[in-house]
Amino acid sequence: MTATRRTLTRADLAPLARAAVGGNRTLVDAGRLRGGSKKGVYRLAFDDGFSAIAYVWSADEDYWDAGPSDPRDPFSHGTGLDLFTAAHDRLAAAGVRTPRLLHVDAEARQAVVEDLPGGSLEAALPRDPALLDRLAALLDTLHTHTGPRFGKVALVDNGGTSYGTSCPQRVLEGALRDIEEVAGREPRAAAVRERLVERAGELAARVRPRDRHTLIHGELGPDHVLVTPDGDLALIDIEGLLYFDVEWEHVFLEIRFGDAYGALRVPGLDEDRLRFYRLAMRLSLVAGPLRLLDGDFPFTEFMRGIAEHNLVHVLDLVRR
Repeated sequence: MTATRRTLTRADLAPLARAAVGGNRTLVDAGRLRGGSKKGVYRLAFDDGFSAIAYVWSADEDYWDAGPSDPRDPFSHGTGLDLFTAAHDRLAAAGVRTPRLLHVDAEARQAVVEDLPGGSLEAALPRDPALLDRLAALLDTLHTHTGPRFGKVALVDNGGTSYGTSCPQRVLEGALRDIEEVAGREPRAAAVRERLVERAGELAARVRPRDRHTLIHGELGPDHVLVTPDGDLALIDIEGLLYFDVEWEHVFLEIRFGDAYGALRVPGLDEDRLRFYRLAMRLSLVAGPLRLLDGDFPFTEFMRGIAEHNLVHVLDLVRR
């Protein structure tokens, strides 16, 4: 990974800003927003009070150092302008709100979208719990859409086919890799490595075949939802949009929303998939943060906390 991450300046972003909003506005400030481990996110402020958000995809903006990404893998490194624009277009067609796209610079791998200053759902929920009902309605709209195959939207919507024979098979492959990685870094996982492998195989074997591949966000936490000025909800960090088992989405929702998840639960979910995906998701949420900590990601305590929290759950699940 890069030793340092250079923050783009107002001068760096001025050409992009001008192309996005025209010459009647002058860019007066460009500030990096916190977060964004895969891309740079900047708020562009103009002289008339208008603002917009710039997304910048480059090696200098990506802490993961994941190398080349194969779009045929549903869980390959989910970043890049092409993934973003494909996801944006698919969500628009599905009637799901996301910040409006104002401008794309394909050569520079940059885009500008509308600024939704209402803040995140995560920040808004304590003062307005009823927003969960709006999120449930948004999810209902999103999850009514399906694809002909599982995989990234950018691949499937262009006629491509993913590696693997099924969603559970791909999840099992990832879980086994995560077990090896986590066991190599964490003695508590190493002590139960064989049982983890056995448990993952047992849970995967119980999952029955299915043909339905649902449109899902993939990492839908309350920090990936913005509240619009009129109280609607808009999805962000959409590059990982894919067709997959809807249970994968619900396991992530269950983890991120905790006690509030009950308002988002729906009938008809496959309990065998849920049990298997809970273990696999928790393993991923240990392996990923530990991998990120190998580099220069600045919020180290935050990432260590995520890894530790999920490792405790992994150890609990393997004992059941």
